[in-house]
Amino acid sequence: MTTYDCAIVGGGMIGAATAVALADLGLKIALIERFQPAAFEVNGTEPFDLRISAISLNSQQLLETLGAWPYIDQSRICQYKRLGVWEDDFAYTEFNAQEIGRAHLGYMMENRQIQLALWQVIQQHASISLLAPEQVKQFTNKADQVTIELGEQNITAKLLIAADGANSQIRQLANIGVTGWDYAQSAMLINVATSIEQQDITWQKFYPTGPVAFLPMPGNNASLVWYHNKAEINRLAALSNEQLAVEIANSFPEKLGEVNVLGKGAFNLTRRHANHYVSGRVVLLGDAAHTINPLAGQGVNLGFKDVKALQMAMAKAIGEGKAFDDPATLASYERARRSDNLMMMSGMDAIYQTFTHQSPVVKFVRNLGLFAAQRAGKLKSKALAYACGV
Repeated sequence: MTTYDCAIVGGGMIGAATAVALADLGLKIALIERFQPAAFEVNGTEPFDLRISAISLNSQQLLETLGAWPYIDQSRICQYKRLGVWEDDFAYTEFNAQEIGRAHLGYMMENRQIQLALWQVIQQHASISLLAPEQVKQFTNKADQVTIELGEQNITAKLLIAADGANSQIRQLANIGVTGWDYAQSAMLINVATSIEQQDITWQKFYPTGPVAFLPMPGNNASLVWYHNKAEINRLAALSNEQLAVEIANSFPEKLGEVNVLGKGAFNLTRRHANHYVSGRVVLLGDAAHTINPLAGQGVNLGFKDVKALQMAMAKAIGEGKAFDDPATLASYERARRSDNLMMMSGMDAIYQTFTHQSPVVKFVRNLGLFAAQRAGKLKSKALAYACGV
């Protein structure tokens, strides 16, 4: 039976980043993943994936530190410098990278790009054993180690780290409860070809039925996000691409221009927050610990902050001659991340609730707030810097 320092379940963006971050501390890591990511076509003509993320400056820095950034295909990512938000035109608010002394605010990129880049680092790392395809059947959380039963073998580890997503199997097996709810709306992701040249801005407009958003991608391409009630999203999802393009023209701002729909997908909006991030020798990160309203695209960035916080907590313990798996070390990770995650989740919920409230008085107040935000000077810059992780 092979023994590891940490066994990580979930080889997506957060799990893969965790594997590299902890292996860089000199720990022996097992990364357990059910499915290997498919590589992109060599000729670069493959359509963009629907699942993309807005990677913040802080997340970019982490990917650079982990050695993954050079493996990301720069031709398939899009740098953006501005962020626009509005409901009524008079209250248009725009955040610009120049306000915080940066060249850009972040990148739009496919989740698979990030995962594949991290896997390339993993495959070159002598301290990481990639167990894929493989899955956990069950585990025993003991006082000094975790025994993990896999499909083809059993292993032991000092820690079992769950990075296996919002419906985390490990979280459920560890009997860690969650608090949360389902939102009344669903969201639709739509890949489009645009008539307008490449843009350096991502924007979001709020309607009574929910926001619509524009996420720029390389070339004359973009990803649209359309929030609406579940019945309407189901209706839109059933349309042909040509029919959906007509609906987009009728419902999105004129500044979008003409689009040709290339692909689409829909998902329900949920909020989940684990009651604990640590239970015995089980540790939760990313969506296994928290899922957030995707309104501001902060989900993966919060997950990368979890990775960095866990690495720093363990590095501090090792540097002080303490055990990396000491309960106090794990508790410091939870303290560092739980309050920050909760604040961001609550903030997104407050924005969501404010913009879905149809009282004329509330509408006036929120537009007044956006009008003031555009003119808030240093306060506006500080809010932008916090959102970017700098």
